[in-house]
Amino acid sequence: MAGPVTLEDVRRLALALPGVAEMDHHGAPSFRVGGKIFSTVRPDGSRLMVKLGPEDQENLCEAHPEAITPVPGYWGRKGATYVALDHIDADLAQMLLGLAWQGIAPTKLRPGPGS
Repeated sequence: MAGPVTLEDVRRLALALPGVAEMDHHGAPSFRVGGKIFSTVRPDGSRLMVKLGPEDQENLCEAHPEAITPVPGYWGRKGATYVALDHIDADLAQMLLGLAWQGIAPTKLRPGPGS
């Protein structure tokens, strides 16, 4: 898929992950696994929020400063990370969603070694 990532692209990628459900979160689409949010998307489709581990957040923000930034304040220090969808491709979106999913998915949903 070429061009900017859309809300529909994010929806398709997120819902392809095991155990994911889409729910409303204050008027925005959110993606959850085990009842916990790992990603939200602005309703206008311009920005994604993914919850990343500290090392992933730091490395990805450094590698993609035009596209990926920590959410300001408390939530950013807890891993909430903004992603400008018009600055990434589908492969990066899939990786970010996968990292966020993996950080909170129940063990029974995660692939085992060698999977």
